[in-house]
Amino acid sequence: MQVSLETTQGLERRLTITVPAESVDSAVKARLQQLAKTQRINGFRPGKVPVSVIKKRFGAAVRQEVAGDVMQRNFYEAIMQEKINPAGMPTFALTKDEDGQDLEFAATFEIYPEVEVKGLSDLEVEKTVVDIKAKDLTEMMKTLQKQHAEFKEVKRKAKDGDKVYISFVGTIDGEEFDGGKAEDFPLELGKGQMIPGFEEPLVGAKTGDEVVAKVTFPEDYHAEALKGKDAEFAITVTKVEGLNLPKVDDEFAVLFGVSEGGVDALKEEVKKNMQRELDQTLKSQVKESVIAALLEKNEVDIPAALLEQEVNALREQAKQRFEQQGNGANMPDLPADLFTDNAKKRVSVGLLLGEVIKSNKLEVDQERVDALIEQTASAYEDPSEVIEYYKNNQELLQQIQNLALEEQAIDTILAQAKVKEVKKSFDEVMNKKA
Repeated sequence: MQVSLETTQGLERRLTITVPAESVDSAVKARLQQLAKTQRINGFRPGKVPVSVIKKRFGAAVRQEVAGDVMQRNFYEAIMQEKINPAGMPTFALTKDEDGQDLEFAATFEIYPEVEVKGLSDLEVEKTVVDIKAKDLTEMMKTLQKQHAEFKEVKRKAKDGDKVYISFVGTIDGEEFDGGKAEDFPLELGKGQMIPGFEEPLVGAKTGDEVVAKVTFPEDYHAEALKGKDAEFAITVTKVEGLNLPKVDDEFAVLFGVSEGGVDALKEEVKKNMQRELDQTLKSQVKESVIAALLEKNEVDIPAALLEQEVNALREQAKQRFEQQGNGANMPDLPADLFTDNAKKRVSVGLLLGEVIKSNKLEVDQERVDALIEQTASAYEDPSEVIEYYKNNQELLQQIQNLALEEQAIDTILAQAKVKEVKKSFDEVMNKKA
């Protein structure tokens, strides 16, 4: 086998490979002889068909098949010989292919770029520091109360957050219009369910009050006849309900699966969950900060094959999300342009972190892997069952190992970068996330 390598453009390379004639011809002959034993041709007994007859009928197809195998096999031998790392599948082109002559073909492909991660000591990374305060836990307990609150009738004036039951009639220029009338309609004040101006007169009203709301229908309103029209609604409040928060006691704790230890145990569990979510959020934020700084200092040549592969992966993920939402049926393929920028970023990050891992000789830290699995499992009712599932599922375990190695690379960069710690409140960080 003779091999010559040339650079065509950028990351693209072309291998021209020559395979000795006897190697190809002997493979063709062997395959024809095998066919002669199995083919049934009129006028010949099974297994007794002359090879010359088989060659006449199947020779071209057999040689094409053998050539495909020869190109695949010799390509992989050539890249090992030349110590080349292709970034995608090659394109083969036969340049010489005749009986009794050396077979020659060209394989065109891209290689991975030579990546050099520069300027780690100059990277400026912001790292957020948060302490969970007593007031944060108090606010979270209030949120839990609201999740289990019930509306109950009150004998006071309505305010934002209340539910009012109303009967109303809408008119335009003194005439009633279709869809502008209702009886005992439930409305939660402050949620903006109705068009602007409708709710305002209801704040401060009580059961039995009659109020008038003067409104203008938006220009983009769904009913064509009402777009942009001025209207009046005569509204009667038939009932006002206020949100009744449950008492925080042992029974309340049971609602969240805490059967022993009462409120104190519930608060401990809630704080633990808050800390877990906070840790995950902070980890994601500092990772994004590191990646942004890394990309700013390091430009990477991206192989087209890797970019296409990443675009297809993102497109498939988007399709699966649509299907889960019930919108995937008969959905056409989304344009590649929608995913190109994100795909470029992901490929660049992968190449840069890969070089950090390689140059620092990082290996998967098993303790970190175990910690990541335990962290995931802690959100489930039976963590031990989840841990066992992850450890016995090779695909999931590989994903966790890759994540651990990525985190190790981020830590390595952080150790060399200029890290600026910024103190923020729990509410600032988690509300920004939301």
